[in-house]
Amino acid sequence: MSYESITTNSSLPKYKQIVASIEHWILSGRLKKDDKLPSLNNLRKANSFSRDTVIAAFNELKARGIIYSVVGKGYYVQTTNVDIQVKVFLLFDELNAFKEDLYNSFLKNLDSNFQVDLFFHHFNYKIFNKLITDNLDNYGYYVIMPANFDNVTQTLGRLPAHNTYILDQTKEELIHFPAIFQNFKKNIFEGLNEIVLQIKAYKKIVLIFEESKQPIGIKEGFEWFCKKNYMDYDTIESFEYKFLKKGTVYFTLDDKDLIKLIKSIKQNSYQLGREIGVISYNDTLLKEILEGGITTISADFKFMGSHLAKMLKENSQDRVESPKKTILRNSL
Repeated sequence: MSYESITTNSSLPKYKQIVASIEHWILSGRLKKDDKLPSLNNLRKANSFSRDTVIAAFNELKARGIIYSVVGKGYYVQTTNVDIQVKVFLLFDELNAFKEDLYNSFLKNLDSNFQVDLFFHHFNYKIFNKLITDNLDNYGYYVIMPANFDNVTQTLGRLPAHNTYILDQTKEELIHFPAIFQNFKKNIFEGLNEIVLQIKAYKKIVLIFEESKQPIGIKEGFEWFCKKNYMDYDTIESFEYKFLKKGTVYFTLDDKDLIKLIKSIKQNSYQLGREIGVISYNDTLLKEILEGGITTISADFKFMGSHLAKMLKENSQDRVESPKKTILRNSL
């Protein structure tokens, strides 16, 4: 395309004039999807702008997902939908039923001018680092589940602190980022205390805890509760048939362990809620009906999603602790 002068509008900052002109070129059909934009230098020279002004305009358009850059080649049109005002990079550790509730609640409560791109790192730090590195400067907001990775500040420190939100798990080293998070230690301790009478009807309580994936606060809250209430307790990595003992409460964090546990109880003809107790972390519709109902301690994931949307719309810099709920059912 031929390089054109920017339409001047004294009421707008110079970088906004560039943004408005590029939007106009797209809407008028002069620029189509995957077309190359004028170079930084040509726009700068043709309109007597500083290089920083042009870069600021291009960065805004990139953050909205309207243009993208190719190293060594330039900038290109990514979409002709210029109504997108905010593009969100959302990085989950994994997708499961309760995180799907969070995601759907988040989308439901965002305005139509937000576009959300969802990614997963599957508890792999190399993937986590690469996804963030590959998407620097491409989004207006970054929402990150850092899981239980150590030393994430080097990676997250490359993102804009005021536009980067920590979701679900957080640490002291991430205190300067806005966040909506679970207080795992407190939630587990308080949740178990709410059903302490039912738990004490059993001889022992066992936590099924996979340290490489699960927040350490869960284990800390569990041990705090057991010691305070003089409970016999143990922690195992995953559930196996040999671990099933009559008179024991099993606290599962992973739904695969929950299914294996229920299967083993049925194979041994034990009575759930009497001879064997079961508590599961994070509530789902399935747990409401499975075996007459599974007792759960859970964050409010719909609240987390809706409040996260509110924080982004307001550019809130708060750190918000998610409420938890304990639901006593047939399994205890």
